[in-house]
Amino acid sequence: MTAAHNLPDQLIAEMTAKARAAARVLALASDATKAAALKAAAAALRQERHAIIAANALDMDAGAKAGLSPAMLDRLKLDEGRLAAVADAIDQVAVLDDPVGNVIDTRTQPNGLVMRRVRIPIGVLGIIYESRPNVTADAAALGLRAGNAVILRGGSEAVHSNRAIHKAMLSGIVAAGLPADAVQLVPTQDRAAVGAMLRAQGAIDMIIPRGGKSLVARVQDEARVPVLAHLDGINHIYVHKDADPAMANAIIVNAKMRRTGICGAAETLLIDQDYPAPADLIAALLDTGCEVRADDALMELDPRTVSAQDEDWDTEYLDSVISARMVGGLDEALDHIARHGSHHTDAIITRDDAIAARFLAEVDSAIVVHNASTQFADGGEFGLGAEIGIATGRLHARGPVALEGLTTYKWLVHGQGHIRP
Repeated sequence: MTAAHNLPDQLIAEMTAKARAAARVLALASDATKAAALKAAAAALRQERHAIIAANALDMDAGAKAGLSPAMLDRLKLDEGRLAAVADAIDQVAVLDDPVGNVIDTRTQPNGLVMRRVRIPIGVLGIIYESRPNVTADAAALGLRAGNAVILRGGSEAVHSNRAIHKAMLSGIVAAGLPADAVQLVPTQDRAAVGAMLRAQGAIDMIIPRGGKSLVARVQDEARVPVLAHLDGINHIYVHKDADPAMANAIIVNAKMRRTGICGAAETLLIDQDYPAPADLIAALLDTGCEVRADDALMELDPRTVSAQDEDWDTEYLDSVISARMVGGLDEALDHIARHGSHHTDAIITRDDAIAARFLAEVDSAIVVHNASTQFADGGEFGLGAEIGIATGRLHARGPVALEGLTTYKWLVHGQGHIRP
């Protein structure tokens, strides 16, 4: 390997060494210091909002010229309202209870040894993400609040936005007395830097990918570092025969159309064959501009629908498109979700509590919802402040990952001269 090809590895090695040193400082930082740093970072975002929005305009213009979809452009866009919400989310994280140092449990063994499990930071987090510049702020805030150093590698679509957000936040973090290396942004868009992060075993403690299927697949295939995976949001809503029609219409339109580009958007609608008003559900979606890709039974209800293909049941559209089919009851709905779901967020609409209880128990997803929109799949809505993502695996953390999910624990053992016989 030539020196030129080795540059990303050298860069990441230098960044991780700095991050490791910063992580030692952060692990000992007081609750008040970390909270002050985040409040200062949020204030800096507000103060620099015009520069950040101007930087975002460069990304939006480049994205439009590159042919990004409307949904992707929506994910990328920052305006005064959205940036204010980002700053507010950081303020919310600042006032959350600090998990570091919390005693999870204490036990005293028969021999008198006292053993405590105590929450500690994970250490150095690597966040690899695409298109959504708010992830820069959310990841930095959550990682730092939980006592971790963070290395951010954003997508090229949001390069100017990410740099402006990082610069503003860093000014606040440093002003509060924490090290500048607490939150680092990889300064190159060279994809080889991603590979270097994935190979940084022992230097980066956990990788968190935020992006499309190809990014997550690459991370999972190549990583030698533990990965907290966020997979597709192929989210279902099952309308049971006993659903309230007005409720069903309102929830489905919200779940699909409120923001089509977020991972909590509904992508498949399952309607019970005995539900009394299926045509109204389809019409409600079509009337809001949503394309409905339907099975044969539902296509007969409205000529504006189009025929669903096999691949539609496995597609995360992130757009004004939904797949829809009629099912023979709860068991068929559960079978469809088990075969085509991504273990993210799935919902049932019904007035039958026994049916709802079965759905909640049997659907194997990180978030399972009864009589509410799937768009509540968000850390802020769970009272967690900002989130790092929705984890769809089964290890370490699941669902909205916030402060607790960015910690681990260690055992503290207290003896009085004990020796083991």
